[in-house]
Amino acid sequence: MAEERKHYRPSWDDYFMAIAKIIAARGTCDRLYAGSVLVKDNRIISTGYNGSPPSSPHCADVGHLLEEGHCVRTIHGEHNAILQAAVQGSTSTAGSTMYSKYNPCIHCTKYVIAAGIKRVVIGKIYRNAKAVDMLKEAGIQVDVYQENQEWNDELTKLFSEDITDRTNEGDVNMEVSK
Repeated sequence: MAEERKHYRPSWDDYFMAIAKIIAARGTCDRLYAGSVLVKDNRIISTGYNGSPPSSPHCADVGHLLEEGHCVRTIHGEHNAILQAAVQGSTSTAGSTMYSKYNPCIHCTKYVIAAGIKRVVIGKIYRNAKAVDMLKEAGIQVDVYQENQEWNDELTKLFSEDITDRTNEGDVNMEVSK
């Protein structure tokens, strides 16, 4: 009989930052695999990763389109998350929290401010720390996510264990009465 392991329940920051990292894996620009999650009332309202606009070629397929050392073929994860919320149109980004694998660039910082996002949780400062200063100057709470080893260990277990087959457990017998 397999040993039963203790379940670790993550904090909201652990949970959403893990999702941002998974979303980053969908990226199509290998210069940086970044991902973002927009959350309101602890519910995901949109996600985004570094990638080309819909119906456009991807860096992974045709190469980078560089301008002053930056790839301009792709839309950044933070910008894509804001755009996805706009396209869905069913919710407002005002008052939301953004979880992002890296801090937003200066341009995405402007979009975060304009979208009314109130908190940004970043996994790591990437390149331009002035963007973080801009967020703070705009009154946005900025938190640098602190890795949680217990949660990282739990994720490793979750992604490496087999999914248990329980198709014959808990069958419900339904009786139809007339």
